[in-house]
Amino acid sequence: QVELVESGGGLVLPGGSLRLSCAISGRSLRQLTIGWFRQAPGDERRFVTAVRYSGTTHYADSVKGRFTISRDTAKNVVYLQMNTLKPDDTAIYYCAGGTGIILSSISGHRNYNYWGQGTQVTVSS
Repeated sequence: QVELVESGGGLVLPGGSLRLSCAISGRSLRQLTIGWFRQAPGDERRFVTAVRYSGTTHYADSVKGRFTISRDTAKNVVYLQMNTLKPDDTAIYYCAGGTGIILSSISGHRNYNYWGQGTQVTVSS
């Protein structure tokens, strides 16, 4: 049984920073692709970033240069460092895990088998 638990969301001013964490149990990070997705009210779930089992990382264009995904394989935790936050970044952020996800499918949320409960990020003055 693979479980993912997100933490670290909250309210932040525009231009501020937050770090989200995703703690994974039941499977090693070296066997999983872990993605972060976000969903704003009335919008579809959108890809933010992912780190593959090999450690390579991928980003949506909207967050390149502002967000950084990293992982600690010893702790089995994935982090999402978010800098220069904008009101458009406001959403529920979900951590997701999957196996056998090919590179061309990494941004598709339907390719991930395991999901966390989500954490709210609100960017507002």
